[in-house]
Amino acid sequence: MPFYSDKVMEHFQNPRNVGEIKDADGVGEVGNPVCGDLMTFYVKVQEGKLADIKFKTFGCGAAIAVSSMVSEMALGKTIDEALKITNEEVAKELGGLPPNKMHCSNLGATALHKAIENYQNKNKATP
Repeated sequence: MPFYSDKVMEHFQNPRNVGEIKDADGVGEVGNPVCGDLMTFYVKVQEGKLADIKFKTFGCGAAIAVSSMVSEMALGKTIDEALKITNEEVAKELGGLPPNKMHCSNLGATALHKAIENYQNKNKATP
């Protein structure tokens, strides 16, 4: 069994921001066919900041912990700040992840970025 930090276990056992935003401004979904993890992030944007974030994750404990941490890291940030969140930062905030679980941190950051890109695409000025 891989070793998980106390912070990973805390976020796995008590994940923050779980759920769905029905009228989300942006939705991003990623999956990893190798491990079966699937993450969906929902964002609500107000005045250029992420006012609300929810996620649904189907996956291992690390995937759930990563989703929870990403949602906490991004909440209240501007779009640009949130787009700069990297998988390395997520893993570091969680106190590290076992090497075979690092792909989970990629998924979390990518799902968030996809939700923001979805919001940006929906809100592009049409000529």
